Amino acid sequence: MPSFDIVSQVNTQEVDNAVNQAVKEIATRYDFKGSKSKITQDKEGLHILSDDEFKMNAVVDILKGKLIKRGIDLKSIEFGKIEPGPDGLTKCLAKIIAGIDQEKAKELVKIIKGLNLKVQPAIQADQVRVTGKQRDDLQVAIQAIKTLNFSIPLQFSNFRE
Repeated sequence: MPSFDIVSQVNTQEVDNAVNQAVKEIATRYDFKGSKSKITQDKEGLHILSDDEFKMNAVVDILKGKLIKRGIDLKSIEFGKIEPGPDGLTKCLAKIIAGIDQEKAKELVKIIKGLNLKVQPAIQADQVRVTGKQRDDLQVAIQAIKTLNFSIPLQFSNFRE
């Protein structure tokens, strides 16, 4: 029986490249001369540190621009609020969202069932598998999901006959 998976993945190498490009631009820009602004990456996400809120917004804008150029959907990065940090600096945590959590998966299953196609969605860990008897029904489901403005970026993988 034909099936496909709906996943939400982020290319971590491209995120790393975008962070490196943003760090280089911050180091060379005139308005950041003498600034302590920096971006670091770990398993929690992206830690952004800057002198004040104005420069923090500029760093976030630079980072967003680099992420877009590298093909990363901004829906997959959740920027936290700007907080006071160490030594009078400001900090912000940007979390990288990968995988579909249970709540969003249930919402997706409800949408697919509402299409009244002969397909069966099933939640499997951090992805949703959709199976059906006819390939055409699966393709209609993919097109319908692509037209939605879902809150996280979705990719379709593992299409099997």
